[in-house]
Amino acid sequence: MPSADKTQKLLVVDDQPAVLEALKLLLTSEGFQVDTVRSPELALEYITVREYDTMLLDLNYTRDTTSGQEGIALLDRISAIDSQLPVVVMSAWGTIDLAVEAVRRGARDFLQKPWDDERLVTTVKNHADLCQALRRGQRLEAGNKLLTNQGRPAFIAEAPAIRGVIDAIAQVGPSHANVLITGEHGTGKEVVAQMLHAVSLRADKPLITVNTGGLPEGTFESELFGHVKGAFTDARADRIGRFELADTGTLFLDEIANVPIRQQAKLLRVLETGAMERVGSSRTRQVDVRVLSATNADLRAACAEGHFREDLLFRLNTVEIHIPPLRERREDIPALSAHFLVKYASRYNKQIEQFSKEAMQRLVEYSWPGNVRELEHTIERSVIMCRENTIHSQHLGLQNANRLQDPDFSEMSLEQVEALLITKALARYNGNVSQAAEVLGLSRGTFYRRMEKHGLYAPDPARKEKR
Repeated sequence: MPSADKTQKLLVVDDQPAVLEALKLLLTSEGFQVDTVRSPELALEYITVREYDTMLLDLNYTRDTTSGQEGIALLDRISAIDSQLPVVVMSAWGTIDLAVEAVRRGARDFLQKPWDDERLVTTVKNHADLCQALRRGQRLEAGNKLLTNQGRPAFIAEAPAIRGVIDAIAQVGPSHANVLITGEHGTGKEVVAQMLHAVSLRADKPLITVNTGGLPEGTFESELFGHVKGAFTDARADRIGRFELADTGTLFLDEIANVPIRQQAKLLRVLETGAMERVGSSRTRQVDVRVLSATNADLRAACAEGHFREDLLFRLNTVEIHIPPLRERREDIPALSAHFLVKYASRYNKQIEQFSKEAMQRLVEYSWPGNVRELEHTIERSVIMCRENTIHSQHLGLQNANRLQDPDFSEMSLEQVEALLITKALARYNGNVSQAAEVLGLSRGTFYRRMEKHGLYAPDPARKEKR
């Protein structure tokens, strides 16, 4: 019987309905959870979106074919998606050479049809037990790394609202699954991406970050896929794109919602097949990249409006991790503030040891529209302005800022909230667009476009920096 801690999930792949029915009946009666598919292509789709403990794979799918090469060729593609998934191959036309070739290409075992029920169940159970044990070990290791802060940036998360994020990182990090990280500006999406990479099987490989929202459409392909010399006017030498730089590692695509619709098809292709060409080249290159992406936008709404491809969204969010805003995890504000105080007191060589009671109360009560990023900037500014060993409320620069009396965002539309945050940021920084854009996590170009969209202007044009 399967282990008691977790039902073992099996995927059975065979083109004969009678075989699928017989195997499902046998294995279900032994306590396994069984999915069945009739084609190799569908099998690949299944393992992309679901984690299995073992796969039973027939080697022949075309009528009158007995060579087993269809199944053999599939083994490499299976391993590329889930290198730990044990594959037990089956064939009615088995030979020693075929069995050896299957094992050489990654199969864990070989069964001859017609099979012996007892041997098949024992073989499947042994491989499933081992697979579960390996996955548990990886998740424990990932959890230990998170707890010991090994190989990752600081991520303070004690509030109940954020603990689910830590659990998700420990569980998903060791897999090869693409992850979509969502949350408001400044919540720490890039930090989560760094943590996912740090606890992954690719931790010793590169993590390449690209802000897709800041890429002009004309250079999008060149930045992501590279180009060859002479591909366009300024292409004076070959250039390696971000996908090639991230090969065997992780690629983090920030502001993914801002990818132009015309470029989304090119991005989808490389996510589906791993195949890409540099701009100006006809040579197809294969890359093995895990993609993490992040956005503060509602991509499902964007799909409904025709601004984002639904098939691309499916490829990006095998798993989705949502980071709650700072106002929903106020319990973490004292610890975050103390962390930033130590960081910036050291950077600016100041002997500042604590916050006054009133300053900490002001920090906890403030609504933080810019989230953790805004909190960090506030503490940095406070350290710079403070000439004592204690930060007081006047050092924070929040005296005139609205706190819990801010409008109820739940009663406002998304556009109204965006316009309000932009207005507040401009007012707070006296019309300085660069500072306002930074605190909201936007590029200057994106910030100006959002201002234009809402009909907003800097409150004091005389003080706005030159564009």
